Amino acid sequence: MHHNRLCPCSSGNRYAACCEPIIEGAAAASAEALMRSRYSAYVLGHWNYLHTSWHPDTRPSKVSPTSTDWLGLTIIHATENTVEFIAGFRQNGNIMALHETSRFAQVDGHWHYLDGDCDVCEAGRNTPCPCGSGLKTKRCCSNAAFVSTSRHADWQAAIAVKRD
Repeated sequence: MHHNRLCPCSSGNRYAACCEPIIEGAAAASAEALMRSRYSAYVLGHWNYLHTSWHPDTRPSKVSPTSTDWLGLTIIHATENTVEFIAGFRQNGNIMALHETSRFAQVDGHWHYLDGDCDVCEAGRNTPCPCGSGLKTKRCCSNAAFVSTSRHADWQAAIAVKRD
């Protein structure tokens, strides 16, 4: 279904060679790989995977589906067991940025999401768009004229795989 498309995690790799194997049960090689696969799972709606990849000590009873329109992921810094990132999303017509430092721990040789410190705010018009394009928000995802162009469509295709 998504095998030949670019991975939504913004790695630049094909989904089939990036996050898909992890979502389907392969062990993530690092905390960053697990974090990227969890972002892809949010984009693609793999709710069971999100639940099982959560650390047993902090796992909620279930992960509920959302209708969030994810725009892109930017990894800021990663260590052995933490990943700082910004994920852009659209909510009620506003462009939002989730800035989080996630913590991960291994259980039986598999990485799991433990918890994170996060801040969610509306993206400023003159700040870099949280989709990762490098453009200012006012010239990117909050600009209806730009969003309707093929340039923006090409960018979005490169950073997000949507359900067929």
